[in-house]
Amino acid sequence: MKIQILGTGCPKCKKLAANAEEALKRTGVQAEIEKVTSLAEISKFGVVFTPALAIDGEVKSSGRIPSPDEIAQWIQAAQS
Repeated sequence: MKIQILGTGCPKCKKLAANAEEALKRTGVQAEIEKVTSLAEISKFGVVFTPALAIDGEVKSSGRIPSPDEIAQWIQAAQS
């Protein structure tokens, strides 16, 4: 599983990355977290507002910071 944090590295992006790491700890799932900071790469996802989060290439949120619990639900759904 690959979790991608889409954003330029702002404080909101860092908070989203921390929430994703916390979600992984809660679920016990092994995944790679990749930070995508290039605007060209971010636009390939169709994202207009950052921060955004993608799991296995599918954008799950954009323009907000989902909670660790919400991210954990997405991770578990992606596992099944």
